[in-house]
Amino acid sequence: MPNIVVPELGESVVEARVAKWLKKEGDVVAAGEPLVELETEKIDLEVSADRAGVLESIKHQEGADVKVGEVLAVLGAHDGAAQPPQGASLADSSTVAQGAKVEARSAEAGAAQASDVRATPTARNVAKAHDVKLESVTPTGTRVTKDDVLRATSPKPVAETGAKPAPKPAAEAKTTQPAKAGDRSETRERMTKRRATIARRLVEAQRTAAMLTTFNEVDMSAVMALRERRKEAFSKKHGVGLGIASFFVKAAVGALKAFPAINAEIQGDEVVYKHYYDVGMAVGAEGGLVVPVLRDASEMSFAQIELAIRDFAKRAGDGTLTLEDLKGGTFTITNGGVFGSLMSTPILNPPQVGILGLHKIADRPTVVGGQVVVRPMMYVALSYDHRLVDGREAVQFLVKIKEYIEDPAFLLVEG
Repeated sequence: MPNIVVPELGESVVEARVAKWLKKEGDVVAAGEPLVELETEKIDLEVSADRAGVLESIKHQEGADVKVGEVLAVLGAHDGAAQPPQGASLADSSTVAQGAKVEARSAEAGAAQASDVRATPTARNVAKAHDVKLESVTPTGTRVTKDDVLRATSPKPVAETGAKPAPKPAAEAKTTQPAKAGDRSETRERMTKRRATIARRLVEAQRTAAMLTTFNEVDMSAVMALRERRKEAFSKKHGVGLGIASFFVKAAVGALKAFPAINAEIQGDEVVYKHYYDVGMAVGAEGGLVVPVLRDASEMSFAQIELAIRDFAKRAGDGTLTLEDLKGGTFTITNGGVFGSLMSTPILNPPQVGILGLHKIADRPTVVGGQVVVRPMMYVALSYDHRLVDGREAVQFLVKIKEYIEDPAFLLVEG
């Protein structure tokens, strides 16, 4: 009998957690039908049946940690009728089959079961939290996403429904009570696979690398003026806004070319210099930080970068990023400024030896030509592994970033 096993999970990912079984023992499944959802340190994914059959036995229940290649379940043959239980007589088989058919007809009547609805794990969690039935949600794509569920929970405006919302009865208004003063209750939850891995990797990064951070500040006037001039034409032509991220990706590639050690990694007692520029863009998703990668960022246009980043953010939100999206990376950019961070020290993403932190743009007084003027300024930070990168190189790297951003023409002149 064929086994359903934990598939290859991508570079450096060897373990997963069984998040949810979509089928139960005894269910008949079709080829390609999803059987189980796995949660990994990077993404959540579905494992499907590679052939039609009956799910005979489940080897690992929900919440179990499993390794690549481990057997998740056994898939038996299906001859078109339900199989009698082991030890049952042949005389019982027709009764079992008849009962199975009645049960199947009953299950098919009405709405499909929630477990049969194709939905991302995040969507299932949101639906459960909001008490929404997944079968009532209309997906915008091939499966229900978190945004689909949230749309279903939003009340329709009065203009759309054509009716005034009914006032809440007075008795109902009294049912919600504030938390009691002095409430010291606690809730204990198991860490998700992703959060546990983030915790482990961050501690490892601090323990195994000689990590330091250097800072500089950048006058954003030129970039903001350029964006203001070009935003309408850019958006009309490419269907995406011109953000600051593409400028910093371009600037980072230029600076990495000037200081190749920051685009390298340490392997044992050797240094591996990368002659390509795969820039990871840190994205804060619901289940934890993910870092999808812009492959060959040096070959990408501003529009291609902006479109890719928008796509990453959307798919991080609905849980549809793939392992290929997250694999590798030679350098990382993280933007805490979108959350209001004024200054921070980003932590390395091993085995990379450099990470650029962007922060909030704020009007601050600065001296220009001997005069104090107010300019939109941003603090930038470079965390680096001092085992490979010297302080001089780190400082000059940020100075190069500053030059590119304060005079974007450099990006064109130096390619």
